[in-house]
Amino acid sequence: MGTKSGTSVELEQETFQKIFLGLAVEAQKQIPANLPNNRKKVIIIAGPTGCGKSELSLELAKLIQGEVISGDAMQVYRGMDIGTAKLLETQRQDIPHYLIDIRHLNEPFNVVDFYYEARHACQTIQGREGMPLVVGGSGFYLHSLIYGPPSGPPSVPELRKSLEADMERLGSEALFRRLEQLDLEYARTITQNDKQKIIRALEIIQLTGKKVSKLSWKGRHKPMNYDFRCWFLHRPKEILYDRIEKRCDKMLEAGFVDEVIALEKEGLRENPSASQAIGYRQVLDYLASPRTPHDYTTLVEAFKKASRHYAKRQFTWFRQEPLFRWIDLETHDPEVVLDIIQQDLKT
Repeated sequence: MGTKSGTSVELEQETFQKIFLGLAVEAQKQIPANLPNNRKKVIIIAGPTGCGKSELSLELAKLIQGEVISGDAMQVYRGMDIGTAKLLETQRQDIPHYLIDIRHLNEPFNVVDFYYEARHACQTIQGREGMPLVVGGSGFYLHSLIYGPPSGPPSVPELRKSLEADMERLGSEALFRRLEQLDLEYARTITQNDKQKIIRALEIIQLTGKKVSKLSWKGRHKPMNYDFRCWFLHRPKEILYDRIEKRCDKMLEAGFVDEVIALEKEGLRENPSASQAIGYRQVLDYLASPRTPHDYTTLVEAFKKASRHYAKRQFTWFRQEPLFRWIDLETHDPEVVLDIIQQDLKT
C-alpha cells in the first residue's frame, strides 16, 4: 500500500478544516444574538489605514492573553499579502490569528460571512479563557459584528442583471452619481469604484423604496452577549498621509506589482471585491497599460491618492460609530495607550 504525499495530506487537512468551520458557522447562525447574562468582553481596535494599529495590537495581545481576529475585508484571501499589509507569519507565530488566509480568490466572502465567522472565532477564543481582539479598518465589517449583518431584501436576478447591464453600458461613475441622488449618506461611505456595492445599493432602493442608509441598520441594538470595548486609533491627517505615502512606496519596493501579477493568474480580475481593493485596482490598471515609466508614475500617484481617500472615508465612517473611543497616537505614547485599554478592561 502506497503512502500519501505531503501535498495530498495537506489538501485533505484543508478540506476537513473547511467542513468543520462550515458546520461551526452553521451552528453559530442558530445562536440568538441576545443571550442573557453572558456579556463577555470583546476588544475592537480600529483605525485608518497606516496608523499603526496592527503593531500596537500585537503588543496588547501579549499583555492580555489576546488572540487576534482580522477585521480587514481582504486579508481573508491567500496571496493578498503586501497590498493588505498582512503581518508576516513570523510576526503572527506567537499570537493566534483568525480570518487570515481562509479563502482562495475564487471563493466568495462577504459581510455576512465575516459576521458569523468572527463570532465563531470569539467563542473559540473565549472558550479557552482568551480575549478576542478584533483588529482592522473595514468599518462596514466591524459594524456588522457589533449590530448584526445587513438585513436588506434578497437579490432579484432580473433586476440585478438590468443594473449590471447599466454598469457595463454607462460605467460606474454614472451609476454612482445616480446613487448620490438617491442616497447621498450611503454614497459617501463608498467610492465610484465599488461597483458591487453601488449595484446592490441601487437594487435595495428599487426593491424597498427606502434609502440604504436608513434601512440597513434600522432598529439594530448591540448584541447583548458581547460587551464590546471599541477603540479608534488615529493620527493627525498631515502625519497620517505622510505615513500612508511612505507605506505605499515600501509596498511597491517589496514586490507589490509582482504579487498582483501572480494573483492575476489565479483569477484576481474575476473577483469583484478583491479586484477593486485599494492598491490592487491601481496595479491592475498599470498591468493593462503599456507599462511605460509614465504609466508607473501614474500607478504610484493613483495608489497613494486612493489610500489617502480611503483613510478619509474611515474617519467619516467611525465618527458615526457611537461605541468607539478615539485615541490620538501622536499625543499618547504606546505604553499609555496600552495602559488605557487594559484599565478599561477592569471596569
